[in-house]
Amino acid sequence: MITVHHLNNSRSQRILWLLEELGVPYEIKRYQRDPNTMLAPPELRRVHPLGKSPVISDGELTLAESGAIIEYLADRYGSGVLIPAPGTPARLRCNYWLHYAEGSAMPPLLMKLVFHRVETAPAPFFVKPIAKSIAHKVMRSFIDPQLRLHMDYLEGELGSQQWFVDDFFGAADIQLSFPLEAFAARGGLADSHPKLSAFLQRIHARPAYQRALAKGGEYRLG
Repeated sequence: MITVHHLNNSRSQRILWLLEELGVPYEIKRYQRDPNTMLAPPELRRVHPLGKSPVISDGELTLAESGAIIEYLADRYGSGVLIPAPGTPARLRCNYWLHYAEGSAMPPLLMKLVFHRVETAPAPFFVKPIAKSIAHKVMRSFIDPQLRLHMDYLEGELGSQQWFVDDFFGAADIQLSFPLEAFAARGGLADSHPKLSAFLQRIHARPAYQRALAKGGEYRLG
C-alpha cells in the first residue's frame, strides 16, 4: 500500500490527485504546519531527512520531490495512461515540465511569499519603513517582472491546446498545477492570461481532482 505523507496546504495535494487519476489505493498520513512559522512539523524528518512534503512510502521505497514521485507513480502504475512512453519526443517534453515546475516556476513565487512577509511582518518602528521599502522595491523591480515572464511563457506554450503535452492530459499538467495555482493566488491570472485561467478551471472540474481535495483537506495558497 502506498502511503502519502501529506502536509496541509502543500505540494503533496497533487500527489493525491495523481493517485486518484490512476485509481491506485493509498493511505494518507497527515501532518500539520506550525501555525506561526508555517513550517512542517519535525515528525516529517523521521520519514525523510529534509522533513518536507510530499514524501511517499511504497513498500521499502521512500521517495521525495514532486517530480520524481509523479514520474515514478505514473511509470509504475499508469500503464502509459498519464505519461508518454520513454524515449519519445512527448516524454522529453513531459520531463521538461516536471523539472520546470519546481526548478524555474516556483523560485519567484517563493520569493514573492518571503518578501511579502518581510513587508508585512511586525518590526520596530524605526526598522519597519526600511524593511517595507526594500521589500517593495525588490518585488516591483525583480519578482513581479519574473512572475509575468513565466506566466506569459506558459500562456504561450499552452497555445491552442488544452494540456501541456500534445493536448494529452497527464503527469505534466498535474505537476504544473501547483505553480499555476500559486500564480493565481500570488500573481494573478484572470483576464491577463485567459488560457491559463481556463486550464485551472478544467483541472478543478476533474472528478479525481475533487476527490483528492475532499480527502486531502483544506487547500489554500495565499
